[in-house]
Amino acid sequence: MPVDATPDPYTNPLVFGQRMQVLRTRRGMSRPVLGGLLGRSPSWVKQVESGTIRTPSLPMILRIAEVLRVRDLADLTGDQTMPVDLFIGPGHHLLPAVQAAINSYPLTSDRQAPSAAHLRLRLDRAWTARHEASNHREVLGSLLPDLIRDAQLTVRQAETAADRRAAQAILSEVYSLAQFFVAYQPDSALLWRVAERGMVAAQESEDLHAIGVAAWLTVQAHRDAGPAHFDAADAVNRATLEFLQPALPNASEKVRAVAGALQFEAGYTAARRGTSGVAWGWWEKAQATAQGLPKSYYHPITSFSHAVMSAHAVTVAVELHAGGEAVRQATRADADTIQSLPRRSRHRIEEARALQLDGQPEAALTALAKAHECAPETIAYNGYARRIVLEETESKSPARRQRASELAVKLGTLAA
Repeated sequence: MPVDATPDPYTNPLVFGQRMQVLRTRRGMSRPVLGGLLGRSPSWVKQVESGTIRTPSLPMILRIAEVLRVRDLADLTGDQTMPVDLFIGPGHHLLPAVQAAINSYPLTSDRQAPSAAHLRLRLDRAWTARHEASNHREVLGSLLPDLIRDAQLTVRQAETAADRRAAQAILSEVYSLAQFFVAYQPDSALLWRVAERGMVAAQESEDLHAIGVAAWLTVQAHRDAGPAHFDAADAVNRATLEFLQPALPNASEKVRAVAGALQFEAGYTAARRGTSGVAWGWWEKAQATAQGLPKSYYHPITSFSHAVMSAHAVTVAVELHAGGEAVRQATRADADTIQSLPRRSRHRIEEARALQLDGQPEAALTALAKAHECAPETIAYNGYARRIVLEETESKSPARRQRASELAVKLGTLAA
């Protein structure tokens, strides 16, 4: 190999620091940016890469792997005996309580389960609270433990087959709510456990809406797990749309809306693959579904609506790395018509990605500031937002550096 060639991190005997440097370089990430994401200095990163200091502890190795988007830990450590799939993010202080409720295995109970109607009312209120709250994980974390336990109990105490199916539909939706809380937190096994339980409960319920919502979230989990899981995402998406299709002509608005949400997810995955024609083709199908719904309709779980389709167009263009088109779509979208605060914040983040792709970093920071004003927890858990902010802390423009640094402190990626 020529002396000036970049070494292959998969070729032994590269040590940890060398692998980290190669993977960081391939991500196009500077030492200050990596250090900022890790809560360490650029000099610390340099010392690790040069071998001046010893290999970090396992928790720090896992954090490095997450920041560098390493899916298999062996790619970073070189230890082929410990392949670990990574799908982690920051943790919330209420995560242990939600974990305990999900992981519990109660077989008996001396208390009476709440009625399905009572659970339905609580669940509807929880969805509303989730969309109206800027600190939505805080809200969900406080509601979920009791909701999970009560929904499980209602299923166990159901006296008829019909009652059990109705309870399973509610339990499935409770797991869907839990998936919004668990996503991007440091327990990937819990995320998959919640997704699978939601799918099983939905199938047991035989409820079209519950099945569609559970599939919608499962598709996202597969896609977020990386390119190796895109086929699985497509398989779940395709099977669910085929299952729903015969019922759609006479289906309720919420069933048609979840079908539209699935159509967009198919386009999202295609955009991640880089297949532009397929991606926009699915977006157009989802747009047609949205046009068939009342203009004021807003799905309470997926946010599927007329307003969100404009936001979805920005996401498709961004994932296709079409900066100019993404900015044009963002200009057409009206973020204020998106009823959900977390979803509105996410749209602002997608807008920032579009602006950065289009070479407008100042405007990108403005969009991220709006995202933070709308829902701070959304942007704090979004890797794209953190990356843009930290990259701009290295800007040659003093004013932009200051703006980015102030936002980075708010996100917790840089110390005050």
